[in-house]
Amino acid sequence: MEAERGSEMVNNVMCLLTNPEGTPLGAPMYIPQSAGPQQLQQMVNTLLKNEEKLPYAFYISDEELLVPLSTYLEKNRVSVETVLSIVYQPQAIFRIRPVNRCSATISGHAEAVLTVAFSPDGRQLASGSGDTTVRIWDLNTQTPLFTCTGHKSWVLCIAWSPDGEHLISGSKAGELQCWNPQTGKPSGNPLIGHKKWITGVSWEPLHLNAPCRRFVSASKDGDARIWDISLKRSVICLSGHTLAVTCVKWGGDGVIYTGSQDCTIRVWETTQGKLIRVLQGHGHWVNSLALSTEYVLRTGAFDHTRKQYSSPEEMKKVALERYNRMRGNAPERMVSGSDDFTMFLWEPFVSKHHKTRMTGHQQLVNHVYFSPDGQWIASASFDKSVKLWNGTTGKFVAAFRGHVGPVYQISWSADSRLLLSGSKDSTLKVWDIRKRKLNQDLPGHEDEVFAVDWSPDGEKVASGGKDKVLKLWMG
Repeated sequence: MEAERGSEMVNNVMCLLTNPEGTPLGAPMYIPQSAGPQQLQQMVNTLLKNEEKLPYAFYISDEELLVPLSTYLEKNRVSVETVLSIVYQPQAIFRIRPVNRCSATISGHAEAVLTVAFSPDGRQLASGSGDTTVRIWDLNTQTPLFTCTGHKSWVLCIAWSPDGEHLISGSKAGELQCWNPQTGKPSGNPLIGHKKWITGVSWEPLHLNAPCRRFVSASKDGDARIWDISLKRSVICLSGHTLAVTCVKWGGDGVIYTGSQDCTIRVWETTQGKLIRVLQGHGHWVNSLALSTEYVLRTGAFDHTRKQYSSPEEMKKVALERYNRMRGNAPERMVSGSDDFTMFLWEPFVSKHHKTRMTGHQQLVNHVYFSPDGQWIASASFDKSVKLWNGTTGKFVAAFRGHVGPVYQISWSADSRLLLSGSKDSTLKVWDIRKRKLNQDLPGHEDEVFAVDWSPDGEKVASGGKDKVLKLWMG
C-alpha cells in the first residue's frame, strides 16, 4: 500500500494554479507529471466553470510551459517536493496573421510623416506631417480620402476619439484642431490656449462618457489642458509641472496622468483639475507613459468582430463591459519610460510608490506600451533594442535585437502575440512573443521610420517617416 502511494506521489506533482494577479484557483493539488498545456487548459476551464472553453497559456517563473510537466521539471531540475506555482493567462480567441508584405506605398505628404493612427474600428487611418496637414486615408481603396488643412506648423500628434466620431491633431505652434473624419472638415476654429508645441493628446474613455466630448492635451509649455469639443474651449488647465509635459494619458478610472521633463508623473482628477498625487523616482525626463488598459480605452466598444452600434448609450455600455473584463479585480497599472534608461511600473491608485524599477536599457527609453491583454510591457530604446517585460510584476523577460539604429516606436497586434517596431534604421520588424524572436523583417522605407501603428482589428500595419510616404503592410 505504501509503495503504491509512493509511486503515485512520484508521478504527480503538487501544483498551485494562480491568475496573473496571484489569486489562487482553489487549493494546491496533485497534477500528473504527464500533463501539458492542453490538460491544464481543460482543468482551468472546468475549475472556472467556463461555459465556452477558453484558450489559456501557462507560465512557470515567467517562462511559458510548452511541454509536459515532467519534461519541464527534469530540464529545470525542479524538486517534486515543492509546490509548483503555475500562472494561467487567458489568450485571445482570435489570431492575428503576421504582416509580411507591403500592400501599398502612398505618397501625398510633402514633408516627413510624424504620426499615424488607425481609427478605433480599424476602418480609417490618419497621418500627421511636417507639411502642416493631417490626411485621412480610405483603407479599402488605399487612397487619400481627405487632406485636412489649417495648421500653421508641423502636426506632431493625432488621436481618434474612442467612438470614432472625432479626430484631434496638435501642432508645433501649440494649437489643436478637431476634425470630422466623415468630411475631413474642421469642427470649429482651432483650439487655442497652449503657448508651446503639443506633445500628446488623450481622450476621455468612452465607458465614462458617451458621446465623446472631452480630451486632454499636453504641451511643452508645462501645462496640460482638458478641452470640451461641444463648448469648443479649454475647460480646465492642469498646471503644476515645472518643465515641459511630455506625455499624457486619460485613465480608465477617470484620472489623468501627465509625465514631464521635471522627472515627475502627476495624477489629476478631472472635475476641477485637482492634483491627487505626485509619482517620483525617475532621475531624468519622463518620455512615455502606458496603461495596462490602453487597448480597450482606445477601441471603446469596437473589437475584432467589427460590430457597429446604433447609439452612444449602447457603445458606452459595451465599452464598460470590455473595460471591466480587461481590468478584472486588479488595479489599472501604468509604466513610465525615461531618459534615465529605466522604467517604473506603478499602480497609481494603490500607492504613490513604484511597484518595480525596470533596468537593463543602455540608452534612453523612448516608448513603452502594454500588450492589449495587459500581460506584457514592451519598451523601445535608443540602444537599438526592444525589451519585453512581465506586465504584472515588471520582471525582465527578453531582449529583441536586430535593429541597427534607435527604435522610435512600437505597436502590438490585437491578440498580444506579435510586436511591431519602427526604427531610425529605416526598417520595421515584427517580433514573435511566444518564440521570443524575429518573425518578419520589413524593409522598404528609404529613411527613418518615425511612426508605426497596428490596426485594432489586426488586419493592417501603417508606417510613416522621413521619406514622406505612408506604407501599408498586410498579412
